[in-house]
Formats: sequence, C-alpha cells, structure tokens
Amino acid sequence: MEYEIKPQGKISIGIKELWQYRELFFFFTWRDVKVKYKQTFFGFAWAVFQPLLLMVIFTMFFGGSKQEELPYTVFSFSGLILWNIFSTGITNAGNSMVTNANIIKKIYFPRLIIPISAVLVSLFDFVMAFVVFIGILIYHKIHISLLMFPAMLIVSLIITSISTFGIGTLLAALNIKYRDFRYVIPFVVQAVFFITPIILPVSKIEDKWHNIQYVLAINPMYSAIELFRSGFSTQPLDYDLLAISLGSALFFLIAGLYYFRKTEAYFADVA
Repeated sequence: MEYEIKPQGKISIGIKELWQYRELFFFFTWRDVKVKYKQTFFGFAWAVFQPLLLMVIFTMFFGGSKQEELPYTVFSFSGLILWNIFSTGITNAGNSMVTNANIIKKIYFPRLIIPISAVLVSLFDFVMAFVVFIGILIYHKIHISLLMFPAMLIVSLIITSISTFGIGTLLAALNIKYRDFRYVIPFVVQAVFFITPIILPVSKIEDKWHNIQYVLAINPMYSAIELFRSGFSTQPLDYDLLAISLGSALFFLIAGLYYFRKTEAYFADVA
C-alpha cells in the first residue's frame, strides 16, 4: 500500500488527513492532561480552583455594583470558564510546536494535530468547571431555557474554539521560528483579559469612552461570552458588536491557518 504525502491548501484544515491520524488526537491530548496534573495533590480539581478563586476575588472588589440583572458571581464565572479555554489554549498551542520539536523531527503526521490537541486540553478543563457553574446557577435560582441555554453554549464553545485555534496556530508557527514569542504570549493573554467582558460588561464604559466598545469588540471572545450569557440572561445583544467580534474570530482563523500552512514545511528544520 502506497501513501502519498501532498501539501495542503494554504487555508485548508485537511480534514481527510486529520481523520486518518485521528488516534493521535487522543494520544497528544491525554498525554498533556496527565502531564499537567501529574504529581499534584488536588489533581483535576485545579481546573475548577483557578476560575473559582478569581470569581471570589472579583466579587470582593467589583461585586458591590449590580451587573445588569445577573448576580456578580454568575456574571464573572460565566466569563472566566470560557476565558480559561482561550487563555490556556493559546498558551499551550503557541508553545506546542517547540515543546514537541523532537517528535516533529522524527516522524511525519499532520502538524495541525499538535495545536488542535492543545486546545482540546483546555476544553477538558472547561467540562469540569462547567459542572461547578451549573451549581452556581442553581444556587442563585437563575432561570434556564432548556432550548436556548444548550444552543448558546454550543455556539459560544464553537466561537471560543475557533478563536483559540486560529490565534494559537498563528503563534505556534511564529514561535517556532521567532522564539521571542514565548515571552510575548503571556503578555498578550494578560492584556486581552482586561478588554474582555469578564470583570465588567462593555456597556459600563460606554458613558466615559464613546465608541470604545467597537474597538473592544475586535476581541473574538466578546461574542463568545455575550452569546453564552444570553442563554440565561434577558439582556439584549448588540448585533453590531457581535458581528465585529465574529469577523475577528474568522480573520484569526484564516490568518492562523494560512501562516501555519505556509511555514509548516520548515518546522522540522528550525524546531
């Protein structure tokens, strides 16, 4: 049996080839999960502690002011659990090609499997934190639509995954050639956190800074978090801001795939 390796299109994910190597998704993802929590006392519970602790801190400092009609704990934790997918996914994916340099040099497999697996690890953490979030919703007696809530959850996870994969893939390709990006990634993640509607809603700054919300909406996580909250909130959505954010998510996806495909032939040489 002969197998011919052909270059993929510049913005092609290569679904057929990824499916042929589908076992590697489980291998890389489960390996990273085990390494992440190996020799830790609390183990997988750390996936819950981080957003939970941040929620408590934010509630102490910002919880005194009412966030629309939602209790502040619900408002902040709903943003934090999605943000953790984005932040850890970008960080892991951005460093993934350098971390797996030895494997890249030895055997061939679709290189996209590595950053995709890094994003899957962050989704694993989300599942555990989401269970706690359901408990918070029940505690505060938040009404949940059995149709709207699951639909908005799925849509928000798709947007978050696309955004994380796009930016993470772009950073992975840049980082393997320009190692300065290993220092840039944590700074970028921290900076984007403060322009994401996690601590305060974008509407809260509208009175002081006119039209700044349109700049903040370039953040792809704006649409993911706002749509997720719409599943258990009656606050109206700003569709102009959502369109900007969704456009940003698609832009980063295309840009990340294009640059990754353009440079992946040289990964083994520079890794």
